[in-house]
Amino acid sequence: MNLLYSNDRKGEYPDSWYAATANPMDRFPALSEDTKADVCVVGGGYTGLSAALHLAEAGFDVVLLEAHRVGFGASGRNGGQLGSAQRMDQEDLERLVGDADAAKLWDLAEDAKDLVKSLIARHQIACDLKPGIAVLGLSRSEQKELHDHAGHLSERYGYDQIELLDENAGHALCPSPAYKGGYLDMGAAHLHPLNFALGLAQAAAKAGVRIFESTEVMGIDETQPAVIRTAHRNVRAEHVILACNGYLGDLNRSVAARVMPINNFIAATEPLGKDAARVLTRDVAVADTKFVVNYFRLSADGRLLFGGGESYGYRFPSDVAAKVRKPMIEIFPHLQDAKIDYAWGGTLAITMRRMPYLARVAPNILSASGYSGHGVGTATHAGQLMAMAIHGQSEGFDTMARVPTLSFPGGPALRNPLLVLAMTWFALRDRLGI
Repeated sequence: MNLLYSNDRKGEYPDSWYAATANPMDRFPALSEDTKADVCVVGGGYTGLSAALHLAEAGFDVVLLEAHRVGFGASGRNGGQLGSAQRMDQEDLERLVGDADAAKLWDLAEDAKDLVKSLIARHQIACDLKPGIAVLGLSRSEQKELHDHAGHLSERYGYDQIELLDENAGHALCPSPAYKGGYLDMGAAHLHPLNFALGLAQAAAKAGVRIFESTEVMGIDETQPAVIRTAHRNVRAEHVILACNGYLGDLNRSVAARVMPINNFIAATEPLGKDAARVLTRDVAVADTKFVVNYFRLSADGRLLFGGGESYGYRFPSDVAAKVRKPMIEIFPHLQDAKIDYAWGGTLAITMRRMPYLARVAPNILSASGYSGHGVGTATHAGQLMAMAIHGQSEGFDTMARVPTLSFPGGPALRNPLLVLAMTWFALRDRLGI
């Protein structure tokens, strides 16, 4: 099954609130003739656009190939949360890689947030960047775990951007009866994800990147130079960057063994008017502690943008709105009858440990993917790290690549059924509160 076409119209963005409110931008052409480049980037999401932009600014001749539209995939569909730290908890990273590398990974995660904010400022990207993400627990024990985690970040790493929320303070911020407190991270942020991707594309094109849309890569010859084969024309390049995330397909089997595509879903309600204050009293985003995470925020026009609901298998459900409404009303029962104006799905990619997989898969081919729902900052930063590695500054890339990664068990035939079993178990734990 080719996920590029399984759930979407060819060359079109999904019918999302993001696409409906996107900044206007002309299409880029399809590749129409054979060409050469210093670097060929495969994939037009945050990873590929960031890599291309940074390489072009460093003087490289760059071609970027995108099968659909820039920002078509998870980069243009996600919850828009620019979170702190890595996707794996810092305490777990310390146990996995040791204190020294864990500290480097913390610093890299802070660099990722700073990079996104600086790119938005430097290129004047209009994407509604706002500070603040609250992480809320569904029990008092989870509140304590979140407070302990915030204390660890403060004591070990000097992170002072977190405000602890007891149950009353949590309800004052988010009046849902489901939550029992947590913390508010004002160093984190949220934004309009598709407009951020479009802004990166415009900046890359201005820097000299040759962007080609509607140009699917069919295969890569791992030669020197490499040959990147599309349906009609080829690109020869000294270096290749794989920035495909959940849409990698069969382009590289070593990456595919460690990075699995899964689907997630978001709905946008009608504008809530005065009822918006019964969702959030401040313009921040929220993520909770469920394994199948609920995440939400208010849009600029007062809608609830709510992400949640799991799907097993690569096809989107026939009624995405119903899929998301179920967890939404568990958190906000008063929205039982709220109209949903937009509902969409997206394909992201996960790894076994929820850390991104960065690797040199051939002497002249770098890959980064598997952001596990933490991609706004991490994917943008991974693109920069690969660009830096190509022009000889590989310390950050090498630190990320040293994180031990596991292949999914079962190989291509069994990994999806095994994932279904695992995700079903964790979803059951969420429902039972264990």
